[in-house]
Amino acid sequence: MIDLTPEQQHLSDEVREFADTVVAPAAYEYDTKRELPYDIIRQMGDMGLFGLPFPKEYGGQGKTYVDLCLAVEQLARADQSIAVTLVAGVGLGAMPIFRQGTEEQKQQWLPDLARGRALAGFGLTEAGAGSDARATQTTAEVVDGEWVINGSKQFITNSGSEITSLVTVTAVTGRKDDGNPELSAIIVPTGTPGFTVHPAYDKVGWHTSDTHPLTFDNVRVPEANLLGERGRGYANFLEYLDEGRVAFAALATGAAQGCLEEALRYAKERVVFGRAIGENQHVAFMIARMQSRVHSARLATYDAAHRIVAGKPFKAEAAMAKLISSEAAMANARDASHIFGGYGFMNENPVARHYRDSKVLEVGEGTTEVQLMVIARTLGLSA
Repeated sequence: MIDLTPEQQHLSDEVREFADTVVAPAAYEYDTKRELPYDIIRQMGDMGLFGLPFPKEYGGQGKTYVDLCLAVEQLARADQSIAVTLVAGVGLGAMPIFRQGTEEQKQQWLPDLARGRALAGFGLTEAGAGSDARATQTTAEVVDGEWVINGSKQFITNSGSEITSLVTVTAVTGRKDDGNPELSAIIVPTGTPGFTVHPAYDKVGWHTSDTHPLTFDNVRVPEANLLGERGRGYANFLEYLDEGRVAFAALATGAAQGCLEEALRYAKERVVFGRAIGENQHVAFMIARMQSRVHSARLATYDAAHRIVAGKPFKAEAAMAKLISSEAAMANARDASHIFGGYGFMNENPVARHYRDSKVLEVGEGTTEVQLMVIARTLGLSA
């Protein structure tokens, strides 16, 4: 059972109304244009959504990770692209600065990020390096008091929007005693000479989410732009990733819920051979399974979120939540599209967009196989 405080219930209800009245009606238009809707992002900033888990002294709301998950879930019911913009903006953009930044870095960057006036990305993935950080090719060395960065990144969310203020980049800054690369994180402000944001990807789904490949050609930033301890860039990222998986699970839960709601509504309205299709046992049972998936995904997600808030270990719970919810989203999108029949194949139909969008939920923030590996290792198995 998920017990929400009155304040949390109010937040969930408020974001649900916003998703239904503002996000959903515009989703098809922006999906077709493949544009990030800055007017909607601005309204989300005004609502305080980008600052939910951050202290008020940095422009945040002083809430918890549970509150963030509640907002993400409600947004994802209507549009996954909008939800992932929030997930990445908080978890990969602002959170590293909040957790590892100096006081000067926090004061410089967090207020705009927490208020949704700016977005930030985290550049980890490369063509040959993602989970295998030892394969990172991007390098950074100190020359005359500045970091000189060379390399490239790919699949970086919120990295090229009109309001992107920075990208935090992982780079090899030396070698450890065991010969493995020393990876550090460095803040690169937008517009820095040599920092090139290439055209957005032509993606299967998440069309309005801002995602680009990046290159760094002798990019120079102050030595003070090091984020956190030198050599801890990847280790720190793994901490953000575990939290991010919980928010990602909330997104997937919302997507599964959105498909359920659309399928249930249609099953009651669509009449064939004199009766609603929901009266057919096959359709009724299909929707019952959809409800069961949503329930399981939500319980797993908020169990992990509450563990974060309580300061308890949550690595395995985050992996299970991400695994269960992403599979639920994909299965519910498939079943909802099937219930709609031909209408489920039309892009203006929300379930069709969920069908396209949901596949990446089984890939992003660690594939299904990575989640299984994490869970198996917590059981003492060498997966």
